[in-house]
Amino acid sequence: MAPNMPTALGYRMPAEWEPHAATWLAWPHNTVTWPDQLAQVQDIFLCMMAAVHEHETVHLLVHDAATAAVVREHLHRSGVTLARVVLHERPTADAWLRDSGPIFLTATGASQPVAISDWQFNAWGGKYADLLADNDLPQYIATFLDMPRFEPGIVLEGGSIDVNGRGSCLTTEQCLLNPNRNPHLQRSDLEHCLHDYLGVRHVIWLGQGIAGDDTDGHVDDIARFVDPTTVVCVLEEDPHDINYKVLQDNYRRLQAATDQHGHALRVIPLPMPGPVGPPSARLPASYANFYIANGVVLVPTYDHPNDQRALTILQQVFPDRRVLGLPCEPLVWGLGAIHCVTQQQPASAPAVRGAE
Repeated sequence: MAPNMPTALGYRMPAEWEPHAATWLAWPHNTVTWPDQLAQVQDIFLCMMAAVHEHETVHLLVHDAATAAVVREHLHRSGVTLARVVLHERPTADAWLRDSGPIFLTATGASQPVAISDWQFNAWGGKYADLLADNDLPQYIATFLDMPRFEPGIVLEGGSIDVNGRGSCLTTEQCLLNPNRNPHLQRSDLEHCLHDYLGVRHVIWLGQGIAGDDTDGHVDDIARFVDPTTVVCVLEEDPHDINYKVLQDNYRRLQAATDQHGHALRVIPLPMPGPVGPPSARLPASYANFYIANGVVLVPTYDHPNDQRALTILQQVFPDRRVLGLPCEPLVWGLGAIHCVTQQQPASAPAVRGAE
């Protein structure tokens, strides 16, 4: 490993539940993504900001000054303290900041304790040429925050990985090994990149993602670390559902998996909400697409009987945070949910026990 690699300099990708300095969002405006749901999606963003800004700063990218003025009025009416929201007049192609934005790193004792890893964003394998302009968002954010920026030079989306902050990473073969991302790289090459740029020492490979997911199997729809040794994993209970076999396979893989020290994981099943959307266009609705902020966990709900079951399970695994369900069917019509549109900026923090 070269001495200028982030891991060699002491940086690592922290777990999402570690303290945040801020949450980054991009105001939704794309009528191609949400042709009929845009106003409802903007209301969901307002609810998200109202919940998160009580615990941490919110940075919001807006298209221009006119949009900023409208958003400020919406925030004021929503009871949001405007001093807790930083508006950036910076155009975006869309709102999927988890994938187009930076992945933040932390290093204990470094002169610059928080840095940015700037991976290539190719719009999920070149599916949406009009969204490629968002590839330069990490550079803008790094400049604004005056943070070091590391460029691995390969394609990686934030929603395709999930870490425990101690060296273990969840991902899927369907996404990371897909030739539409990095066709010149093998599994071992990708594992080395995750080590050198994110501090990952142990990769847990799951199989495929859920139906309707245009990201080719992002892991944040199927399995998430909720503490260093515990993973919640969505399971479909209907054996005739298209997601049943795929999710059973992922569950078995997790039951056989270990953490970075070789210890078995605790795996907690999380229900699925069943089909959302028309039969001809199954939407990638999942309760796993939650976002862990300081003091609150935002969970997508879908007006399904399993909503409360999922919220109860997540409240049990996050006893020190408020678990808040937000109706997200309008949002998931854009083929993503709460985790897909958020990106956490970690606070500089003391060393994490077990990170060595």
